[in-house]
Amino acid sequence: MTVPGIETEVLRPHAEDAFAGELKALAAADDRPRPARWRLSPWAVATYLLGGTLPGGTSRTKSGGGTVITPKYVGPRRVVEVAVTTLATDRALLLLGVPGTAKTWVSEHLAAAVSGDSTLLVQGTAGTPEEAIRYGWNYARLLAEGPSRAALVPSPVMRAMATGATARVEELTRIPADVQDTLITVLSEKTLPIPELGEEVQAVRGFNLIATANDRDRGVNELSSALRRRFNTVVLPLPATAEAEVDIVARRVGQIGRSLDLPAAPEGTDEIRRVVTVFRELRDGVTADGRTKLKSPSGTLSTAEAISVVTGGLALAAHFGDGVLRAGDVAAGIMGAVIRDPGADRLVWQEYLEAVVRERDGWKDFYRACREAAA
Repeated sequence: MTVPGIETEVLRPHAEDAFAGELKALAAADDRPRPARWRLSPWAVATYLLGGTLPGGTSRTKSGGGTVITPKYVGPRRVVEVAVTTLATDRALLLLGVPGTAKTWVSEHLAAAVSGDSTLLVQGTAGTPEEAIRYGWNYARLLAEGPSRAALVPSPVMRAMATGATARVEELTRIPADVQDTLITVLSEKTLPIPELGEEVQAVRGFNLIATANDRDRGVNELSSALRRRFNTVVLPLPATAEAEVDIVARRVGQIGRSLDLPAAPEGTDEIRRVVTVFRELRDGVTADGRTKLKSPSGTLSTAEAISVVTGGLALAAHFGDGVLRAGDVAAGIMGAVIRDPGADRLVWQEYLEAVVRERDGWKDFYRACREAAA
């Protein structure tokens, strides 16, 4: 909603708006076959996610003159290719992975590239009702007129079925099991019955559904075998190497920083690398050189949390420092990410500080910053 006379700027545009130029350039250069109602071919969708350079073009260019498609996902190419190919069939796609593996990010960009609309979204929670997946009612009209199409409020899934678009269900395993199973008929029969009206909505060509899920957080509800069979499951892995994770964090922090008008932090790569190193070592339970076994804290220490820590540190450096990201700017954020259980996790963190950080060459400033943050 906009207020007259007040200029507004969206904090986080939808993927199809933020990358409209790239999507337009891809569509113009894409001469490959497209499935029904797809905005791009499967090849172009994969290029949009993984990045590349198109021949010709006049928007963002390299020295060769080709339009640059920025990578949205840094990971195995085959994972993206299988995900895109799944959406081109009649199988729904389940993106599975531990928290912070970019499931939501990939889901949004897939929907934007395939349908041009990433907003047909059901956000899964413990309180998600069946109506959020099927349909609801405008009760004022229902009481005044009785059951009718005019009184029916379609869900995002129903709208996607009717228009041949891509629907998204985030955190499917947080939804109660009986509500999850509402999707079985939708995915197997491609039909959504409306018994109150004696009607049904049949999916038109182009419809598909992307769900995301993890099985590690608390509050997770297992998928029934009947529902799981309706999905092709693609597991999104954690970044394979520290350098890949540093690249992901730096790229996303840069994007978020620009949207918040934070200054660029070219000198902050060393701190990003340290944050990533701490997270990876505690996550893996061993130091990077393999010499020291470590206890792991209760949290996931995901890439998404590393992005949050660095973004918070960049804001501290910009508003209360000299604009240069330093150890003191990220120390408190790291502690907050590591220490989720004040008892057990605090001991894990203290042991890591004294046994690893204190003895590591070039990390004295980081050790002091962490000790000060804990004081």
